[in-house]
Amino acid sequence: MASIACPTTPATAAVSRSKYAASSTLSQYFSLSTPKSFPPKTLNPLRLATRTTPTKFLTNSSTSSYLSLTEVIASGSTTTAVAASSKTLKSRLHNGETLYGLFLLSFSPTLAEIAGLAGYDFVVLDMEHGPGGISEALNCLRALAATGTPAIIRLPETCPTWAKKALDLGPQGIMFPMIENPKEAKKAVSYCRFPPAGVRGSAHTVVRASNYGIDEGYLTNYADELLILCQVESEEGVKNADEIAAVDGVDCIQMGPLDLSASLGYLWDPGHKKVREVLRTAEKAVLGSNPGKGGAFLAGFAMPHDHPEDLKSRGYHMVSGAVDVGLFRSAAVEDVKSFKSNLVGASDDAEDEQKYWSE
Repeated sequence: MASIACPTTPATAAVSRSKYAASSTLSQYFSLSTPKSFPPKTLNPLRLATRTTPTKFLTNSSTSSYLSLTEVIASGSTTTAVAASSKTLKSRLHNGETLYGLFLLSFSPTLAEIAGLAGYDFVVLDMEHGPGGISEALNCLRALAATGTPAIIRLPETCPTWAKKALDLGPQGIMFPMIENPKEAKKAVSYCRFPPAGVRGSAHTVVRASNYGIDEGYLTNYADELLILCQVESEEGVKNADEIAAVDGVDCIQMGPLDLSASLGYLWDPGHKKVREVLRTAEKAVLGSNPGKGGAFLAGFAMPHDHPEDLKSRGYHMVSGAVDVGLFRSAAVEDVKSFKSNLVGASDDAEDEQKYWSE
C-alpha cells in the first residue's frame, strides 16, 4: 500500500451467542506470562438483550437502556431493533458504563472478528504502531461490524489527511496521538468536523461512514456519534491535561504510559515511582473535569504493574487491557515451552522404562 503523505502544516439478525471476554494486560509488551482470565460477559444476542448480571467492566448505573430480545420481537419494529443494537460508545460512556477493549496491531480481519465475538466493548485499530493502513483497517472494520463491535482508529500522526481518510471509513471513534496542549487538541477536533465547524474534506455522499450516501441523516448525526480521543503521553501533555480535557469536542483523554515514561527518562521502567506520580497527576486533572459539562472521560492502557481492575478502581471510563499480537505471542511461547518441557519428561520416562525391561 502506498504511504499517505500528510501536509506538514498540519450495525439485525436475532442470533443468540455467548460472548466471553478473555484478557491480558499490556504486560504482553514486556512479559511472556500466560494471559490472565477475565470475567465472562452475560449472554448478549447481538447486543440486544438487557444486561442483568454486572461484571467488573459493566455500567455503573442501576439500569440499562438495552432492549431485551423479547421486547424487540414483540414490538415488530425493525427500527427499534436497529436502534437497540446501534448504541454508540459515546452514549454508553455518558450512561455511566466502563468499557473494556483490545488493541489490534496485526490488522488481521480474523483476529478482529474473534475479538468482537469474544465480547470486547471496542477494538482499537492501531495505525500508529501496527503495520496496517487504510485498506487493512477497512477489512478489520467490516469484520468487527459483523459482530456488532465498535471500532476506534488510532492515527499514525495528528494531521487532517490521515483523519479524513480514517473518518471516511466510518469508525465510532478516532484517536489522535501525542497531543500536548489545547491548541493541538482544537486542531484535532477541527479535522473531524465539516466546514464551517472544521476543515474535514467532504465526500459524504459516497463514503462508508454514511453507508455510501444511503444514510441521509449522516451530516446531522456524525458529530454527536463520533468519539474523539486525544492521547496525553508526554510530560508537557500532562501539564496541560486539564486544558486539553476542556477543549470543546474532545470526548476522552487517552493516557499513554509508555511514551510518558520515555519522556521522563524511564523508557525501560514505566512502573517507576516518578512515572506513576506524573500519571496520577494527569488522571486527577481529567477526572476533575465533568464530561457532561465540557469535560472529558478518562481512558488508558493496563500495564504489568497497573492491571485493568486497578485502572477501573481509579475512575477510568475506558480500559484497554490486551493487545492481539501480545496475546498470540504469549500463547505461542507458552505452547512451545510446554511441549518441549513435556518432551524432556517423556524422554526421561522412556529411558527409565527401557532400563526396567532390560533388567
